[in-house]
Amino acid sequence: MATTKDYYSVLGVDRKASPDDIKKAFRKLAHKYHPDKGGQDEAKFKEITEAYSVLSDDKKRREYDAYGQAFPGGSGPQAGGPQGGSGGFDFSQFQQGFGQGGAEFDFGDIFGDLFTGGRGGSSRAQSRGRDISIDIELPFKDAVFGTTRKVLIAKVSACETCNGNGAKPGTELETCATCSGKGQVREVRNSILGQFASSRVCTVCEGTGKVPKEKCETCKGHGTKRREQEIQITIPSGIDHGEMIRMPQQGEAVKSGVAGDLYIKIHVKPHAVFRREDSNLVMDLPVKLTDSLLGTMVPVETLEGKVLEVKIPPMKRAEELLRVRGKGVPMGGSSRGDLIIRLETALPQKLSGKARKALEDLKSEGL
Repeated sequence: MATTKDYYSVLGVDRKASPDDIKKAFRKLAHKYHPDKGGQDEAKFKEITEAYSVLSDDKKRREYDAYGQAFPGGSGPQAGGPQGGSGGFDFSQFQQGFGQGGAEFDFGDIFGDLFTGGRGGSSRAQSRGRDISIDIELPFKDAVFGTTRKVLIAKVSACETCNGNGAKPGTELETCATCSGKGQVREVRNSILGQFASSRVCTVCEGTGKVPKEKCETCKGHGTKRREQEIQITIPSGIDHGEMIRMPQQGEAVKSGVAGDLYIKIHVKPHAVFRREDSNLVMDLPVKLTDSLLGTMVPVETLEGKVLEVKIPPMKRAEELLRVRGKGVPMGGSSRGDLIIRLETALPQKLSGKARKALEDLKSEGL
């Protein structure tokens, strides 16, 4: 006597699993093992299909739960007993049900996106153009304060003559005869498990369901044409090296659909004086030994080109930080980061006799 298969274990669900749970488990395994999706284990796919065919049918599931098997053509063991192998399930009849000599079995009702690329059966999703990306190099100052740039990009754009519908100006569109206006063509494929129904985008109307009565002479009916297009890019203040700007629907166009997006990657040139730390600007400022001991006033030119008189108090260490509020990177509105001046005492390379004597006098004072 053949060992009864545990269909619940095959699908990886509990015996109390709901019909939705069973369907979800089957969809997941079908995506993994279906031959058209790269699955190499034909026996495993047959096994999970067999389990689903029993557990998804209320009557068969009740028989399986009661007797450990389902009985085709009747109810209970008195109806003629098990037919075929596989624990009472006649898989050959199941194959015939969607294969030879009968109605085809449309897997789209169970896991439609397996064959339709995520479009869920016969529904037609709006087509979308390809995203494109470019790189822009910015001076440090432009990245901090923002700017605008105009770039010339060669890309697939909507035809200016027909406004993207592919029809000669003054003419109309008509229903595509190939797909009857559905935008998709239904196909039936033979496989080791029988016939499978699937859908693909109609190549004649490119999924729109409409074709021009007379084609546009500029784009030859495609609705798009590759050309150079000038695009103005607004660079926001405070953008950092490596960040991306997304411009919706500025990518490549597609006939009767939505254009893709344009992505701009920013490369910021280093500055000779300033560097960035979050929202702060940092600069190094060497200070003479006497100024570091006595304090002083020094002119400092900011990134925007203004000159500030900065007071340096007597330094207690050879290196100190001086903060100037509100002179850093704009943070939105009127808010800005700070300018951090890194003070560093500059030691003299040579000493005159007079300077050496003065230092010796200071040394005698304990300094």
